[in-house]
Amino acid sequence: MENISVTRDNYLITTDKTKLDLHAVHQYLSKESYWSRGIPFETVKKAAKHSLTFIVLCGEEQVGYARIISDFSIFAYLGDVYILDAHRGQGLSKWLMETIMGHPELQGLRRWVLATSDAHGLYAQYGWKPVANPAIWMEVHNPDVYKMTNFSNDE
Repeated sequence: MENISVTRDNYLITTDKTKLDLHAVHQYLSKESYWSRGIPFETVKKAAKHSLTFIVLCGEEQVGYARIISDFSIFAYLGDVYILDAHRGQGLSKWLMETIMGHPELQGLRRWVLATSDAHGLYAQYGWKPVANPAIWMEVHNPDVYKMTNFSNDE
């Protein structure tokens, strides 16, 4: 898959994994996010390896991230979306969503899904809605999985 890179002001969004700072992603997800607190570094690394990653850079500093899990034909899951606090309020989340939703390999999908507790307004701007028929969805959910692992959170 060909990498994409788009620039705006001092910022770059790219899918080039050579620019990915896994330690920065791990720091945010394990210490600051509400959805992956305590996630082991190796889990972050493996997830990124098997995902289409979107990296937001300000110069050399990674200031945001998102990843897509997809078959690139029918389905995509959007996860681990964040922009660091110091860089919020500049439209970066919207620009990131526009970049993700416009990615050439993610066009024509039948279904996109995500889980969020606090960003419904952002996603609604890009056509996201509550699940139309929640009765057909099932899940296996283990919210304490990172508390039960033997992995180190320090890397």
